[in-house]
Amino acid sequence: MLTVLADRTYRHLFSAQVIALIGTGLLTVALALLAYDLAGEEAGAVLGTALAIKMIAYVGVSPIVGAYASRLPRRAFLVVMSLARAGVALLLPFVSEIWHIYVLIFLLQSASAAFTPTFQATIPDVLPAEKDYTRALSLSRLAYDLENLLSPMLAAVLLTVIDFHWLFGGTVFGFLAAAVLVVSVRLPQPLPTESGKGLYDNITRGIRIYLATPRLRGLLALNLSAAAAGAMVIVNTVVLVRGWLGRTDDDVALAMACFGGGSMIAALALPRVLDRTPDRAVMVPAAVLLGALLLGFAWIMTTVDVGMWPVLLVVWALAGLAYSAVLTPTGRLLRRSAQPADRPAVFAAQFALSHACWLVTYPIAGWLGVIAGAPVTLTVLGVLTLLGAGLSVVLWPAHDPDEIEHTHAELDPDHPHLREYQGSGRRHAHPYVIDDLHTSWPVTR
Repeated sequence: MLTVLADRTYRHLFSAQVIALIGTGLLTVALALLAYDLAGEEAGAVLGTALAIKMIAYVGVSPIVGAYASRLPRRAFLVVMSLARAGVALLLPFVSEIWHIYVLIFLLQSASAAFTPTFQATIPDVLPAEKDYTRALSLSRLAYDLENLLSPMLAAVLLTVIDFHWLFGGTVFGFLAAAVLVVSVRLPQPLPTESGKGLYDNITRGIRIYLATPRLRGLLALNLSAAAAGAMVIVNTVVLVRGWLGRTDDDVALAMACFGGGSMIAALALPRVLDRTPDRAVMVPAAVLLGALLLGFAWIMTTVDVGMWPVLLVVWALAGLAYSAVLTPTGRLLRRSAQPADRPAVFAAQFALSHACWLVTYPIAGWLGVIAGAPVTLTVLGVLTLLGAGLSVVLWPAHDPDEIEHTHAELDPDHPHLREYQGSGRRHAHPYVIDDLHTSWPVTR
């Protein structure tokens, strides 16, 4: 898996991602402490509102940026967005009102909503071979998991010698270092599409391509599965460990580490698995496993008299493994499903639509846990996870070839596209994606 780091451009981009993620992890800890400093016992409400603002920024901003990202100098755009995030993080230690947090979080996450999909769409252009790109996706998943494990530990160490306000300095450093690493390499620049008829068409182009592609409609359903199970873990681990089991803060960290550890194991194993197994055959069973784990744990909680602590750790580890197996191949599907010039818009559509799923599942996990308790919450989110898996089976056909034979009755016989693919009359086959010449998906057998 580490062989892809031999590519200098990818190595610098991956380093930029890792450093920025560490900075983001420090920001998460510092923001929680800042919220408590300003709001006391109501800090949870402040953080919940900030999280909702983050999702709103992701859902609202990324399609707009994705519509025009391919027309902007890619390297300069990524650098400017990194600098913008650093600038906002630099202001956070000086806020004195809660509404200041909300405004700055919206600005910071808007910059992230612009940066992240564009960054993700750059990697398949840097590593065009599918085998290399698959390994890059697993490394990226591994980087997220390591950040979840290491950033809180690093913050805890730093807080023994500095005030929490200085943690924001680590965030600023992370974003600035990422900008420097992006500047240090040349990035491929796709030719922009010229098909947009106006602002609306450009903004919705990525989502229209996404929703017109069967495998991506299936991916959206799998995003719902991942968000339902992930929200249960992220929101309610502390409730289960501290409230239900009466254990310590260290045990909360251990439970989250089990989830992250399972995810890391999957990320390490997936490159070899995906070399010989289709994406659908990995992702759909993993989503089913996620739903089964949540429902099984709910059943154990209510009917079986066993020690729940080891059960929780095992379930969380298996959930982390399945969660990573659902999400890691996502980039492969997006790359297969768009022309190079449309990739920024399609990656932005994935970014927006996947976070829209989280915008639904986070409140369910939080409020249902308070109102109805853990077993009911596990059951509801487990059913929602299985619903997403079932929809993906319906929306994403098992027969999903890259090349599809189709016709162009609407084109002149001397059209350049028909001359490029010589066939029987207007009928020919090539890797099929939705674009200006292919506006709907053909019926396949």
